[in-house]
Amino acid sequence: MVKYISDRLDATFSALADPTRRGMLAKLSLGEKTVSELAEPYAMSLAAASKHIKKLETAGLVRREVKGRTHYCHLNAKAMAEAHAWMDYYTRFWTGRLDALEEALMANVEGTENSQ
Repeated sequence: MVKYISDRLDATFSALADPTRRGMLAKLSLGEKTVSELAEPYAMSLAAASKHIKKLETAGLVRREVKGRTHYCHLNAKAMAEAHAWMDYYTRFWTGRLDALEEALMANVEGTENSQ
């Protein structure tokens, strides 16, 4: 199970690492788009756009639906929610650690002031 979660996170972060794919996800957050619509803002072929979309599909971030000759893409935010939960855990961890460090530093400063 841990390996599965790790593989999913690796795929998600790998897909999100590219600005073109992040831009495509931003467009998909507004609703269903065709591959052509996703490729349009970028100077790329439909084949190149399809490769980006495939990477997003592999990560589970996008679902592709074929109607006739047209490919429609839909955002699937569940994989992003998993990545968010992972990051949220470490945010809470580091916030707690930094709070403890601040308390220790403040106690040290107060102790130094009292000894003078």
